[in-house]
Amino acid sequence: MQRIDYILRPELQPYVNCIMTSACRDIDSHTNIPLYADGYPGIMFQKTNHGFYLLPRKKKLSELFLYGQTIEPVSLDVHGPYQFIVFQLYPFASKYLLDIDPKELNDDCYDLFNLDNIDVALYNKRLNETLDLDKQIEIISELVLNLIEVHTTKKNDIVQNALKIILNYKGHIKINKLLSLLNTTERTLERHFNSHVGLTPKQFAKIIQFQYSLTELTNKKMKTLTDISFDSGFSDQSHFIRVFKKYTNQTPSYYLKAINQN
Repeated sequence: MQRIDYILRPELQPYVNCIMTSACRDIDSHTNIPLYADGYPGIMFQKTNHGFYLLPRKKKLSELFLYGQTIEPVSLDVHGPYQFIVFQLYPFASKYLLDIDPKELNDDCYDLFNLDNIDVALYNKRLNETLDLDKQIEIISELVLNLIEVHTTKKNDIVQNALKIILNYKGHIKINKLLSLLNTTERTLERHFNSHVGLTPKQFAKIIQFQYSLTELTNKKMKTLTDISFDSGFSDQSHFIRVFKKYTNQTPSYYLKAINQN
């Protein structure tokens, strides 16, 4: 999956973190894309001959869908050629764009064709009528803008500020310190966080900490696991390995071996 440089419309910038795309033309290919917890939901448009499946649930996915927070390791599986575009959203955006309980989307996807107040089929038709990536991105941008217009969920400053702090600390922050910085109670913060993100603040912070360690492991392969564990804020290497296995079903050493073979 490749992140692409694209200047987002100003109206989209509060909701969309980045845009990613991938494609394969091999008619005999079998592609499995692991999805590890990263704290960000997203909207995906996909074109295939046989469809993408969400594993291990073997759920066939719509051509246009919104995926929620990933907690357990899952993957996208496809046979044959494919193309997809992902609008990676900020953690709170699925609540604002669909006004549904984000916990219902954890480790799952929502078929955007089920929306009553937007003609998603028309957007999908336009997407399939062009092969131009920029035009496809513009069409998805229009869809997201339409979602913003039809849903008027009020922004939550506590959640917004908590997310900024957790991300700035790369997930390595004690909840008591977070509460002190926000001048709020744990019960209040957890209630708002669950409502807008679908996770508790502790869950989200642990996911961000894991993602930072994953980046360190991938980009700085000469570092020892001990160095990466301490750089990422884990108490020791054993703690790092336990958390890594929780989110990937792999040890860090096995993960490194796998990516080095690709």
